[in-house]
Amino acid sequence: MRFWDSSAIIPLLVEESMTNALVDLYRADSLLLAWWGTGVECISALARLERSGGISQDAMTAALGRLGEIQSCWQEIQPLDRIREIAARLLRVHNLRAADSLQLAAAVAASNDRPPSLDFVCLDDRLVLAARREGFNVIAVNQTDRL
Repeated sequence: MRFWDSSAIIPLLVEESMTNALVDLYRADSLLLAWWGTGVECISALARLERSGGISQDAMTAALGRLGEIQSCWQEIQPLDRIREIAARLLRVHNLRAADSLQLAAAVAASNDRPPSLDFVCLDDRLVLAARREGFNVIAVNQTDRL
């Protein structure tokens, strides 16, 4: 089981340069952990793509269907006071946006405060750096190796 950031889920939904590597990673272990806000973050990213002309309305509909399928199977880390407290600490330690700190806090909680015990799949450079500093095994999908 791996924790997936929304940045790594988007290529499972629409064709991007990292799609093949991430699909292979997903097929190897389709038991995902995700933050409770990940679905909303994915829809936000897809809507931006649609508005900018990056995907068609039909592609958006298909992507939302794939998101629903994936989301119905992932284990979702719920919003708890503990996650908010961890996120507040992470914001003071790392150069993160609020949503990214909540993603990482959810992963910390999912690992039972043992980040090396959990793989973290992410394409966002700032979040990758913070996750590595927290001790997570970050999956480098471009090589499908751990960093």
